[in-house]
Amino acid sequence: MAMIFLWPAIADAETAATGLQSDVVFSDYTPLASSAELLRRLLSPLNALQVGKKLAHPAVALRDQPIDLAQERFTVYVPPQSPARGFGVLVFVPPWENAMLPRGWAAILDRHGVIFVSAANSGNAANVLDRREPLALLGAHNIVQRFRVDSERIYIGGYSGGSRVAMRLALAYPDVFRGALLNAGSDPIGDAQTPLPPPEIFSRFQETTRLVYISGQNDAANVDKDAASTRSMLEWCVFDWYAERSPWTGHEVAGPAVFSRALDMLDSHAEPKLARLNSCRLRIERELGKQIDQANDLLAAGNADGARRLLDKVDTHYGGLAAPRSVDLAIRLQSLPKVP
Repeated sequence: MAMIFLWPAIADAETAATGLQSDVVFSDYTPLASSAELLRRLLSPLNALQVGKKLAHPAVALRDQPIDLAQERFTVYVPPQSPARGFGVLVFVPPWENAMLPRGWAAILDRHGVIFVSAANSGNAANVLDRREPLALLGAHNIVQRFRVDSERIYIGGYSGGSRVAMRLALAYPDVFRGALLNAGSDPIGDAQTPLPPPEIFSRFQETTRLVYISGQNDAANVDKDAASTRSMLEWCVFDWYAERSPWTGHEVAGPAVFSRALDMLDSHAEPKLARLNSCRLRIERELGKQIDQANDLLAAGNADGARRLLDKVDTHYGGLAAPRSVDLAIRLQSLPKVP
């Protein structure tokens, strides 16, 4: 039978828990991992509106927290020495079911002063919104509650399918994660898979989040996905990223040397060039405003179906940036009398 570690409060944790611990049980929840907050940040506004309508049915209930921490297990690695400003944190979303520390990473975590935390049963087979994402958020929260942590060095990362989840979390939670390590898995943003969050969240992501893409040179599929992702970042005014192709490697977890360089790159946050950023944001706002106006014009002309089709495209592409205008229009369309 595996031994279960119930972790102590912050006063005792730094002296009691160093090295690698498996089957760690956490107990602290955060509103950031609540069902309502996950829906607000990780779904497009119209999808969130549809979920809200379903939840309004008396037979359907939304759990405040989708995760029961008493039933969950985490793997945690804590370096023996804390840096002067506190530990960094890497929350790792795996593609596999076991929560494990990749081979060779412990010495690199020691060197960089970074705590590693990963949830069990949060691999590619698990539900993304109900398990993988809240488990990562709760892992980060419980580490921060128990250790002296440098808030500028809290990172989300993952490998393969877990890396794609890490990208969604970096986009939706820039107030938690200052960077993302995307190892052999990424997506463009601003689509159905990775919708944009509300404007204030997305602005923070643009200004404060550092992205590091690491794929093997021979991993052609993910090299192409990284290229598509970085192109979309430029389209959406996200300029603080670094991409590396590891020579002589395919689809595999970053080795120790590459992992060390990735942590260095995550720490190399570039301050935004505000003139470039503001000009880019203005372009997006103009394009969005034009499409919202077109949808309203279609509705005013009696073409409700055309307005719906355009609104769906706006919701998919612009996500939270289009709210509340997109939601107001959707509600107006829903209120129209049914055509027999």
